[in-house]
Amino acid sequence: MVNKVYENAEAALEGVPFDGMVVMSGGFGLCGIPETLTLALRDSGAKELTVIANNCGVDDWGLGLLLQTRQIKKMISSYVGENKIFEEQYLSGEIELEFNPQGTLAERIAAGGKGIPAFYTKTGVGTIIADGKEEREFNGERYIMETALIADLSIVRAWKGDTLGNLVYRKTARNFNPMMATAGKVCIAEVEHLVEPGELDPDMIHTPGIFVDRILQADQEKRIERVTTRERAA
Repeated sequence: MVNKVYENAEAALEGVPFDGMVVMSGGFGLCGIPETLTLALRDSGAKELTVIANNCGVDDWGLGLLLQTRQIKKMISSYVGENKIFEEQYLSGEIELEFNPQGTLAERIAAGGKGIPAFYTKTGVGTIIADGKEEREFNGERYIMETALIADLSIVRAWKGDTLGNLVYRKTARNFNPMMATAGKVCIAEVEHLVEPGELDPDMIHTPGIFVDRILQADQEKRIERVTTRERAA
C-alpha cells in the first residue's frame, strides 16, 4: 500500500514545485483555502507560477502571500476585489489576469478533471468574454467554446480525510476544492482531522482517495476575511 501521509506541508510538497508550474488552489475568499500548503509553496521559492483560483486571498493571507513575494506570473480567476497588492501588480503590468465568470471557471476545472477538453456555454456571448473564442449555434441560440483547465499541482483543504486520501468537505468549503482535486496531475490535500480508513461514512465522501496523492494534518488558523460586528443591546 502506498503511504500518502506526510508529516507536514514542506514534506508533502518536496520534489513537486518548479518554476513556471500551474497551480490550482481551492477555497473561496479565506474559506476552505489550503493555508498550510500555501505557506509551504511560498517557502519553496517556486516562481513564475500560473495560479487557478476563485480569487487571490487578501493582502496578508492565502494566495496574497505569494503576491507579496512576486511568485505569481498569472492568475486565472473570477474575483480579485479584496486584494490591493493584486490591484497594484496588475495595473503596473507585473501580473497577467485571465478573468472568468465564476460558473465558467468552475466548469472549466470540472471538465479538466473529467477529461473533457472543451464545452459550449451561453455565458459571455456578446461580451468581451467571447473575444477570440469559437462560437456556434445550437437550437437557435449562440454559445461560445471554453476550454478545460488542468494543473501541475492541486492544493486543497478538507474537513476530514483518511490515510487513503478520501476527503469530506464541510459546508462552503465544498466549493472549488472537490473539482480541483480531480484536475491536478498531483493533488495534495490538507485536512483538519486525519482519521484511519473505515472511520468515514462512505456515503459522505466527496473526493475519493484515488484522486489524492499526498495528505497531511493541517495547521489550524482560519482567519476571518472581513470582521463585522455590532453593538450589544443595552
